[in-house]
Amino acid sequence: MIPIIKVEHLTKIYGTDGLKLKVLDDISLSINKGEFVAIMGPSGSGKSTLMHILGALDKPTSGIFLLDGKNVGDLNEDELADIRNQKIGFVFQAFNLLARTSALDNVCLPMDYAGISEIGQKKKAVEMLEMVGLTDRMEHTPNKLSGGQQQRVAIARALVMNPAIILADEPTGNIASTQAEEIMQIFTELNKKGHTIVMITHEPDIAEHAKRIIHLKDGRIVDSS
Repeated sequence: MIPIIKVEHLTKIYGTDGLKLKVLDDISLSINKGEFVAIMGPSGSGKSTLMHILGALDKPTSGIFLLDGKNVGDLNEDELADIRNQKIGFVFQAFNLLARTSALDNVCLPMDYAGISEIGQKKKAVEMLEMVGLTDRMEHTPNKLSGGQQQRVAIARALVMNPAIILADEPTGNIASTQAEEIMQIFTELNKKGHTIVMITHEPDIAEHAKRIIHLKDGRIVDSS
């Protein structure tokens, strides 16, 4: 089986010749299709930088990142944008929803960028919002939704393009503990349906929902179990 994510000797250095900071130091890992992996580590361990690289939002200084067998380092900006829109679903701690836009229209955004018809967008967005339990909140704007409901909208948006991977960066960081458990149940169900999920978290009880936990420290993998 070809891993859906394969990283070989990945290094990321920020700064100039005078002041360099090595954020990732010789990272190698593989994630297979259908896995649910949590990435943990203290602040400054490099986990967010690794997530940005896996999401094709940043490029490594050296090393190889293969996504579904394709070398991401060989892609131009347009190809990277296509990868982000079609292959990867993002769920962020801050939700990143448009404030004056309904839940339904927020979920439609990735499909709009992909040129999908308005009728097709609405149908798929309704389907995704129903799946995350927001049938009666579709026309609400984010300020009329709880934190947990906003995160559900973000998950629905992440799923509309049927991505190969869902990348979740501290998905429960801004919501109450009871809502956090509900969000993790959604991720667990998605994983059971075959979705590959890679999640950053600093909370051990949240990480326990994953099937494998990768620990980072000082830019290096110190444990993967």
